[in-house]
Amino acid sequence: MSQPTPVQITVVSAQDLKTLKSSLLYTLVRVEYNGAVLGDSSKTHVLPDGTAEYDFSTSFEYSPDGPNSLDVLVQKPVLLTLLEVTSKDKKKPEKITPLAQAVVDLLPLLQGVRSLKVLAPLYAVPASPSAKLCPEATAGLEVIVSTKELLLSATQFSSGNLLSITVEAAYSVPEAFTADAQQNYMVCLQMPAAGEKELPLLFKNGILKADGEKEPFPRPKNWPVGPILAPDALNIPDSFIVGGPYEDEDGDLNRSEDKEFRTQAESSRRVVWDMETRCFLDADAVAVLQMCIAERRHWPVELCRMSSGGKGKTSKPDKKDEDKPIAFHGVAYVNMMHLLCPGVTQIRGAFRVFNYEDSEVFEKTRVQYSIFRDRRSQLSLGKGSLGTPPSSKAAPNKSQKEDSNAMVVEDYHKRVTNVAVAILREYHELFGKQLLDQGVMDHETMEEQKRQLNYELNTSGKYFAFKEQLKYSVVKIVREKYLKTTAFETKEQLQAFLSELYVYLVDHMHMALNKLLSGEDVSPAPPPNTTRNQLLLFAREAEANKDLKLASLFYNQRIARDQRSIQAWLDYGAFCLQYEDATKAQECFQQAVCLDPQHVQSLLLCGIVCVKLQTYEEAEIFFEDACCLEPSSIIAWTLTGLFYELQNSYIQAERSFREAKKLLRAELEEERRILEAAEAEGKKPSSPSTQPEKIPDGSADKAPEVVEGGTPKEEATAVQEAPEAREPQPPPCTIFMKSVEFLMKFNAVRFVHKALAHELLSLQGGPTCAYYLALGWTYQLREDLPRWEECLREAVRIEPLNPNVWAQKGHLCYLQKDFEKAKDCYERVISFEEDAADMHFVYLRLGSIYLGEKEYARAKHIYLLACDNSASCLTWLGVGIACYRLEEMLEAEDALSEANALNNTNAEVWGYLALICLQGGRQLEAEQCYKYTVKLGLQNDALLQEIREAQHRFGFGDPSL
Repeated sequence: MSQPTPVQITVVSAQDLKTLKSSLLYTLVRVEYNGAVLGDSSKTHVLPDGTAEYDFSTSFEYSPDGPNSLDVLVQKPVLLTLLEVTSKDKKKPEKITPLAQAVVDLLPLLQGVRSLKVLAPLYAVPASPSAKLCPEATAGLEVIVSTKELLLSATQFSSGNLLSITVEAAYSVPEAFTADAQQNYMVCLQMPAAGEKELPLLFKNGILKADGEKEPFPRPKNWPVGPILAPDALNIPDSFIVGGPYEDEDGDLNRSEDKEFRTQAESSRRVVWDMETRCFLDADAVAVLQMCIAERRHWPVELCRMSSGGKGKTSKPDKKDEDKPIAFHGVAYVNMMHLLCPGVTQIRGAFRVFNYEDSEVFEKTRVQYSIFRDRRSQLSLGKGSLGTPPSSKAAPNKSQKEDSNAMVVEDYHKRVTNVAVAILREYHELFGKQLLDQGVMDHETMEEQKRQLNYELNTSGKYFAFKEQLKYSVVKIVREKYLKTTAFETKEQLQAFLSELYVYLVDHMHMALNKLLSGEDVSPAPPPNTTRNQLLLFAREAEANKDLKLASLFYNQRIARDQRSIQAWLDYGAFCLQYEDATKAQECFQQAVCLDPQHVQSLLLCGIVCVKLQTYEEAEIFFEDACCLEPSSIIAWTLTGLFYELQNSYIQAERSFREAKKLLRAELEEERRILEAAEAEGKKPSSPSTQPEKIPDGSADKAPEVVEGGTPKEEATAVQEAPEAREPQPPPCTIFMKSVEFLMKFNAVRFVHKALAHELLSLQGGPTCAYYLALGWTYQLREDLPRWEECLREAVRIEPLNPNVWAQKGHLCYLQKDFEKAKDCYERVISFEEDAADMHFVYLRLGSIYLGEKEYARAKHIYLLACDNSASCLTWLGVGIACYRLEEMLEAEDALSEANALNNTNAEVWGYLALICLQGGRQLEAEQCYKYTVKLGLQNDALLQEIREAQHRFGFGDPSL
């Protein structure tokens, strides 16, 4: 265990005390922290100007393993209570009355500060005489908080993160919610904390407000502590709730049609917390949180109403808080995925509250326990206050009781698991594993097998043996958790207890079975090596289908899988540069530079995005750094020259171009020498520098973008002024076409235009096929289809056997809805011996054309080629649809299962699975698939109609019910 660090608190003086009470003569200050009184200052005379000198010091010990841990320091402030000392009679003891309170936030001590000096405002205690005096009191306490050494090192602080969560209010609450003082309205969620533990973040003491009662403006945030003598002291200094348009929120109720409901609900009965709690996440905790968000997406936030005590006023928390029934138990599912996006530091919104159901919570979040129900012992649910002195005696072995309860429940889980495994073994002995592995079984067969299994267990005596295995663990729960060892007085008491026990045992049985079926006890299989490549493919498919939200999700999931993947950040940055905003793209490229400050591609992209943001001084630094780090890079020198040309610095631009051309000549000379040497030995290697330039993968399917600024004159007239091309011949290699391929890969449209303008001027024999393909790409992004078509016409004339040209022409015809011509182009591409750069999209679009023409055998063949080339949910979906139309049901289901394994959020996959289940007479499975189809928002009306017709044709009830 680490050594504790003293945190010293010095109350120096007070000022303007006369604004609290004009007749104030003597005061003292009491210092408290985390429920403990640290000490009282001596009685001090208040001077006529309202000041008082205390010079009182006290301290508490900070220790990661002690009661005042990191989690406590980040959440709880120091409480300072100003006490008035009066004496009416010398024979009687002095009377001490609370006059005002102040708080000091200790968060700066975790942010690299060893000494903190503040003037903490004093807030009047309402019950004191000061409440009748001037409400504009300006009194305050000068306080110094210091430590001898930093509580967190610079490395610990910089590698961690500060997480703050604010719960504002619960709206449209049930009528059963009342303002009864014995009712405690609480919200709780669990987060990773320092080290390997988890930290429950609790928001309690919600206040029920009536209709029409308005919130204060500005609306301050409160400390996550119990009520204190001066309620205004609960306000966190300079921290307020800032709203905004509903449409900009991240929650469930952010549509325009929700506005009327929100407006009405937020002025009606509601439970208000307006409370912020914080926790510091170290590097390990941050990694765990990122991983959990990537895996779960949704985070369960529990809401409950619970009785907080018996009759009358109580100052002590009930010892049996963990055994009190929960009157209301709800859960909201907060989608946290947005926090993984670059530049996003907060999410805010209204989230629907559902009844807490174990199976639903596990399905959405993979969480198998309820904090309020199963881990209540970790929480302090009493209505204790921040200023309550600690009791003289510690609680009698409460931690031992918690440990005992946990061991009882763990034993029950273990025995339930053993019985479940034994019953499954009996099933396998009776019926074998074959039917289960096939996953196909009608309802009658299942019922018959269940009857036979029950008969076998009862007649063999195994059913009784299984009951006996569970009996001992149930008895332990009754004795050690419910502390019940005597007989019940009435049958009603017995029945009530049995009902409560039954619910508890069934809940924990489900938890044990869920854990068994989810395979938590089995070591997880290593992730496939192609996972990130598949996510990139899925993102580009979504781009091609203009589903930018889905594409963004896949890019973010790719980053979440490996935060240190430079290529993942660059790919997402390229997407943001084209579809979202340059600022987000800049954050992505800068993150890549942070991962490797010497990564030249990242530096160049940072320079390009700085040009787009018009921060030219920063851009120059990035371009020059790239050239210095890799002086042999032709692309770095060329892009630097293009940048200087944009700045009208023609001398520097020419210098950069000259350096790039010199490097290219040296590279070509070296390749020529290698070629001659190889020919002398009877070999003939290919020369990469003299190969025709190719369009980068997927570039044909980038969605259009409006290019910033006007089109340069030489670019606008590039096609018209291009001289007639001669006979096809290998294109010369230039510094500009080398750079164009890099620029197109990352959607740097403006630089592509500049490079192509130079290419047009530098060519002696006229524009090349690669030139026209690149120029056509820029027109495609603008959705200028006539100019794109003109470029492709020239490219076909120059290189009629280039598969990339015909692939682009096919995409153009496909976007023009001329599917007959598109089919002809795509079939021509497939006939070539050499593949086009974007064969995946050629296969996808040709397959969809065949499906539309009801040529299902051809469609199946093409989609299978796509699966061999680069399998995705869409390629297997195409195979599944084609097989279904060919009435090859087993093959169709296999293909759709493959599609579902790659992406289980595709509504069309679920729709066709529903059709297949209906065909096979599997009503329950069909209904389940249909529910997912509707839940995921299928947009294919024809498929929905086909499912309904199949349901009526096969005589089943409406699957939507």
